[in-house]
Amino acid sequence: MHLRFKNTLLSILMAVMPVFAYCQEVLWANKVLGYSSEYRPSQIGHAYRSKQILGIPNKLPDFGDSPCAWSPADADGRNEEWIKVGFDKAIPLKQIAIAENFNPGAVVRVYAYDPAGKEYLVLDTPAAQQTVKGRMLHIFPKQNIEANAVKIVLQPGKVSGSNQIDAIGISSDTAPIEAKINFVASLLKAQKENMGKAINSKGQEVAPIISPDGKTLYFTRSNYEGNIGSPSQQDVWYSTLNDKGQWTEALNMGPPINNAANNAITSISADGKTIYLINVYKPDGTMVFGFSRSFKTKTGWSFPKESKMINTVRPETSLEIAVSPHQNVAILSVQRADSEGGKDLYISFLQKDNSWSEPQNLGNVINSADYEGTPFLALDNKTLYFSSQGHSGYGQGDLFLTRRLDDTWLNWSTPENLGPAVNSPLWDAFINIPATGDYAYFSASDKVVGQEDIFRIRMTPEIKPDPVAVVSGNVLEAETNKPVKSDITADIKSTNASFATASFDPETGEYRLILPLKEIYRITASGEGFFPVSEDMDLSAETGFRSIRKNIYLQPIKAGQQIRLSNTMFSQSSAEVTPSSFTELDKIAETMKAYPTMEILLEGHTDNQGEVQKNIKLSSDRVEQVKKYLLSKGIDGKRIQTKAWGPTRPIASNLTEQTRQKNRRVEFTILKI
Repeated sequence: MHLRFKNTLLSILMAVMPVFAYCQEVLWANKVLGYSSEYRPSQIGHAYRSKQILGIPNKLPDFGDSPCAWSPADADGRNEEWIKVGFDKAIPLKQIAIAENFNPGAVVRVYAYDPAGKEYLVLDTPAAQQTVKGRMLHIFPKQNIEANAVKIVLQPGKVSGSNQIDAIGISSDTAPIEAKINFVASLLKAQKENMGKAINSKGQEVAPIISPDGKTLYFTRSNYEGNIGSPSQQDVWYSTLNDKGQWTEALNMGPPINNAANNAITSISADGKTIYLINVYKPDGTMVFGFSRSFKTKTGWSFPKESKMINTVRPETSLEIAVSPHQNVAILSVQRADSEGGKDLYISFLQKDNSWSEPQNLGNVINSADYEGTPFLALDNKTLYFSSQGHSGYGQGDLFLTRRLDDTWLNWSTPENLGPAVNSPLWDAFINIPATGDYAYFSASDKVVGQEDIFRIRMTPEIKPDPVAVVSGNVLEAETNKPVKSDITADIKSTNASFATASFDPETGEYRLILPLKEIYRITASGEGFFPVSEDMDLSAETGFRSIRKNIYLQPIKAGQQIRLSNTMFSQSSAEVTPSSFTELDKIAETMKAYPTMEILLEGHTDNQGEVQKNIKLSSDRVEQVKKYLLSKGIDGKRIQTKAWGPTRPIASNLTEQTRQKNRRVEFTILKI
């Protein structure tokens, strides 16, 4: 696995066409009805094949060779070549636009067809070598035609080199059809900022990874004398943000992260305590294909351990990989048998044995017959940024964003180019964004100190991920306030689905969870010798970035200890346990199984609304339902006693609904260990 890119950076030879505000209906071909031949340079993917002519232009308004365009099999063949395409509906034909992205001038005849199949010749012209690298050829038929199909005929032998057609469009309007870049207009006035000499050198700096708190910037540096081993190899460097808001002089991370081979960080966890790296580190100092992870300890970063992939890619294939900050999803850039063309983006999920599932292609909304790579999945677990050469852009490689539309992870929005404030005529890639979403950090080749540099740009709402909340704090023993080494999980309460995990180790600092808004979460902390505690975190009404400080207190497992369960375990005036509370009750069952002689007392309480006797009956029914659930999990009924108190033992005022809710509760006391 190798992070390095070939840096043969080609300048765009012609200016980008302007994006007009005028709106006209343009139909782009959506089916191939026939063709004479297609170029097939590889058995993998669909580069240069007839299907590449469909849809909007993938290359224009830029010009040049593109595997996302149709090309006949013989670049300079003497025979005529043709392709016929259909459109979604028939329209009064006023214009045909043919996107000749490479070596234009070979089109000699163009035919239009009505729904009955009648053919109309709308262009008859000799082939001629052009002085431009590409063009949008416009044809304005003089006949009155209700057209739903077009056929173009080429004479490749008359125009040297490969003749490529990016797209074919039709319109009932005579305003010339132009290819447009689908870019985020809000960034037009933004200015990207070179990160300066503290980070950028005369060598190559790529792949910035910003810690979720925005205070540490990791990146990959090569062609630099300060690297371990050969200067031409890649090392990981880092810079920190000081109290004055300045980035400090970058430092080499050193062993064990860096060695004599190529080293690079690809991702960082939401709590900043796990980093993912290219390659598998062997104890003897050698490296093999794959990727690894390293953990932050009190003495530094641990020796990287392999993160295993299942049938992911062949070792001889290059791989780029981004693990989501929540560490349960990985986005891969790799070429496989089912790729559209070059490297495609794939999704893989973490399995229970800590290996990664068989990758699934993200589909042709994102993937093209060209290259897609350098993925970054934002902290909202929804917004994906990537670089591509297969969608219309400004240069050799542009940065795009797309948003996940459902939980299959296979449906995504149409990619949006991040615009000319980010993307240049050269190579732009490797974007990364902290939790605040204030700046985006990325690699670029234009206006640099060395070969490639790291830049940042202030984000606008249109290109930001959805806002998140950063929840951080310590886990403490309730009686002594001493720190407790523990694991923390955040579940989505409505589904009981696990969303994020973190750890708290007093020696390595506070725990940190990063949670997208618009959900209610159940945060659970558990430590050896302590009863797991769960608390709700309601972010459903939040609209902007939040930083929340929350200490969690654990009760030791010992005789006489009383533990209060969630006060949202029951609906108003109901004894039925809500499904969202099953996870909390499961923890009681698991603890009782871990301590097989433990006996408990369940006590039920209500508020003071309504008749006392009815409330006592309700509290009795509630504890019996909790007991029934525990019995269903294999706990012996002799180990569980119950007591119903109704409204007689409030712990808060009954004057408001908010405080009354605290009185509607179930508690259990450990009678015996």
